[in-house]
Amino acid sequence: MALDLHSHKTQLVLTALAASAATAGLFSAYQQHVKRQKRRGLDQDVLRSVTAAPGKGKESRADGDDDRHEIHIGDGSNNAHGVPLEYDEELIREQLARNYAFFGEEGMAKIRKGSVVVVGCGGVGSWAAVMLARSGVSKIRLVDFDQVTLSSLNRHATATLSDVGTPKVKCIERVLKQISRVVEVDARIDIWRKESGGELLEGADWVIDAIDNITTKVDLLKYCHQNNIRVFSSMGAGAKCDPTRIQISDISYTMYDPLARAVRRRLRLEGITSGIPVTYSTEVPGEVKLLPLPEEEFQKGNIKELGVFDDFRVRILPVLGPLPAIFGLNIATYILCELAGKPIHNPLPVKGRKKFNERLYRDLHKREEKFLGHQINKLPLDDDDAGLVFDDLYRGRSARPPYAVPERPALVRWDPSEPLSLLNCVAFEFADAEKHLKEVLLEKKRPEEVWGEEIAEVVRRRREEARKVVEWVM
Repeated sequence: MALDLHSHKTQLVLTALAASAATAGLFSAYQQHVKRQKRRGLDQDVLRSVTAAPGKGKESRADGDDDRHEIHIGDGSNNAHGVPLEYDEELIREQLARNYAFFGEEGMAKIRKGSVVVVGCGGVGSWAAVMLARSGVSKIRLVDFDQVTLSSLNRHATATLSDVGTPKVKCIERVLKQISRVVEVDARIDIWRKESGGELLEGADWVIDAIDNITTKVDLLKYCHQNNIRVFSSMGAGAKCDPTRIQISDISYTMYDPLARAVRRRLRLEGITSGIPVTYSTEVPGEVKLLPLPEEEFQKGNIKELGVFDDFRVRILPVLGPLPAIFGLNIATYILCELAGKPIHNPLPVKGRKKFNERLYRDLHKREEKFLGHQINKLPLDDDDAGLVFDDLYRGRSARPPYAVPERPALVRWDPSEPLSLLNCVAFEFADAEKHLKEVLLEKKRPEEVWGEEIAEVVRRRREEARKVVEWVM
């Protein structure tokens, strides 16, 4: 059917379409213009805030009152930090657009109403706080008594050289308010104490435990558990370097981490066995030594008196900067998913290795019964120890050259004259383990006679590693 352009009806339709297109174009152009104006205004405000900071810093250091870190919470005074008065919902949603795409409207509404308390604002806590603010959490309370030092700069999320000597919570607060125009930050230069700690946790949807001191850590976890406050705890990030070993699990499932082991034991004495999510590393460090104190510090007297507070460590473990950052990011991710109603269920690595370790343990148990000639109720090793021997000491490989990854891994006692232990357990392919059981354990041949000096030397090296593991973990 041909279109009659001379028809009055056709001309009216075309005119209406052209008018609609023109109107839509003008409306779109106006929206783009308004958005550009808002962005230009925001850029100018940010620029003024950044360029004004050095001057304020110098003035504050001169009179001892650091205006850069003055707290304004919930009183509409965000403009004192260079925050534009006109930062409407449209800009907020644009800033959080990727989070909205992931969590959806309902999830993001919950996150933006969330309130989180971060206790301990060092390498772990600072990274968690930054990502919570970037993701839309509106209320963050920071609790830490400590100051930024030069050694903090290798792992702290927000500290710079100009922050050295200032409170960690103030340093984080300043950066959070540069990231988010709607976050309310309550910076407390304080230490959490069980006698008066309830006030610091008031109104929290989640508490992040990033405390180094074990006594305070256990007190905080116990308080939260008994008062039905959801808490996520960070275990030890010091002396670790393998990011692939970092896990999220319940405190009851942790393994190989000395801090987690100590915390778990103390909580068990308080009647708490599970229900606290943690991030930790299954990595067993090699050579681990405390950083030395200068000799002149020992000459001053009792080194325990050098701490800021009683029972807080003076000497420290070495820390590779990225590791505490990953711990903090794990915590922030977990809490965001929980707040949004999209929780992380049963992290796979822990779940998968548990079954594997249990199978290794069962096979080892059967071999020990054949060797001893009677039934055994319990071995001196558990399934976590079995996993440690195979994964960490023998790197998931057989002790027999060419050190292949076994198709059916198995563990067996190495020297029949010594008791079964981490030091006296070796990883083999299943067939080799059965050969070792027959010729070494039952026929009483020496291991070196059956396997040769090369394999014996490998086992000696692994035994020495196991000795260090026992000293570190146990």
